[in-house]
Amino acid sequence: MTRPFAWDALKRLLKERKIRIESLAEHLGLISTVSLEPEPIPLQAKVIVIGTPLIYHLLYAYDPDFSRLFRVYADFDWVNPRTEERIRAYAGFVAFKCREENLPPFSAGAVARVVEYAARDAEDQYKLSGRFNVVENLVREAAFWARRAGHEVVQAEDVQEALRQKIWRSNRIEERLIEYIRRGIILVKTSGQAVGQVNGISLIPIGDYPIGIPSRITARSYAGQAGVINIEREVKLSGPIHDKGCLIIEGFLGQRYAQDQPLSCSVTLTFEQTYDEVEGDSASSAELYAILSSLSGLPLRQDIAVTGSVDQHGNVQPVGGVNRKIEGFFAVCKAVGLTGTQGVVIPEANAANLMLSDEVTEAVRAGQFHIHAVSNIDEALELLTGVPAGEKDQDGRYPEGTVNWLVHERLRQLAEARRQFAGPEEEEERRKLREEERPRPTEPELPGPEGNEQ
Repeated sequence: MTRPFAWDALKRLLKERKIRIESLAEHLGLISTVSLEPEPIPLQAKVIVIGTPLIYHLLYAYDPDFSRLFRVYADFDWVNPRTEERIRAYAGFVAFKCREENLPPFSAGAVARVVEYAARDAEDQYKLSGRFNVVENLVREAAFWARRAGHEVVQAEDVQEALRQKIWRSNRIEERLIEYIRRGIILVKTSGQAVGQVNGISLIPIGDYPIGIPSRITARSYAGQAGVINIEREVKLSGPIHDKGCLIIEGFLGQRYAQDQPLSCSVTLTFEQTYDEVEGDSASSAELYAILSSLSGLPLRQDIAVTGSVDQHGNVQPVGGVNRKIEGFFAVCKAVGLTGTQGVVIPEANAANLMLSDEVTEAVRAGQFHIHAVSNIDEALELLTGVPAGEKDQDGRYPEGTVNWLVHERLRQLAEARRQFAGPEEEEERRKLREEERPRPTEPELPGPEGNEQ
């Protein structure tokens, strides 16, 4: 399809079942200098077109001949279930590549590491990647490091060395960002507490090595009626999905805290020290925690980073790239200094996607790093603040001293302050609104001309 007129020629060939040799000038309607023209060659063939789903759907929508010429559609997934049969097939694939390219054989432990890498590439404990070109490269590199180490059989440590070298070739930008955080150029705290500030985790896609790096998210609240002000959106550095996440946050605040009073507050929300477009809703839960911390006055733990989107009911929803996000924050904590309390809050639904590196797994096992899975906002609030979130009682009130009670009281104070400082025009507008909402008395029905009611 990248060659001019080749697609039209292929369609004409399939329709006529004949191969015609034509000059490009004749096809364009120009004067042809060819005096002899070969006879068409009969054609009997089946043509299979392979491409991405995007190209297929574009052709199906914009080329009416496409669905008539190519009637059988097969959609192949790039991940497969992680079953015993498919694991044995992976082992057979590794053995086949070793025989085909004269590589040293793989031990059972080495094959297991290859299968583990395939699951990590699929980002699912119960799936295996179907990107065999990536697996082939890992097999070749592992064989190279085995030969350099003098191993006749590729061991698990050879596969691990190939993975380390692959990361080392790709993580120059990540190392530079971590260095900036360690030197204090990029301000990210991995210890202590702060009000209205939380560590989100941004995922920067760079080739085949996405970078997970913490980002400082801050919120400030004050009297007003502007609601949630997304600073990135105001300066046109926010994508539509991120804007949607901020509007969902505003809906959650209204549903939970504005049933018996107006939501009279203004909250500014931003990603600090970011100068590119912010897109995605995977930080919407972190943004909500920063807002609730600013309203309640409760500080949030800075040794915990947060990822996950949120819905209007306060449920924490799964996100992508969770492994790289966890490993990115762990790398920052390791560079600054592990304290034994640091960790990451992830959505509970992402637990099945955890395929972490050996270094992070060993740190979690040793209690130096922690991964907390939550299903709703209140669970994470209690972890980040150390204060119970609080649930409404039968009277619709939160227990005193809880996070939700503090937020509700602060919003009540802001609403009262706004009412006291409201100007005469605003008071008149409110009075008219109350008059319009007041129910009007019904008029009595009058009898009709013959005594029947109308």
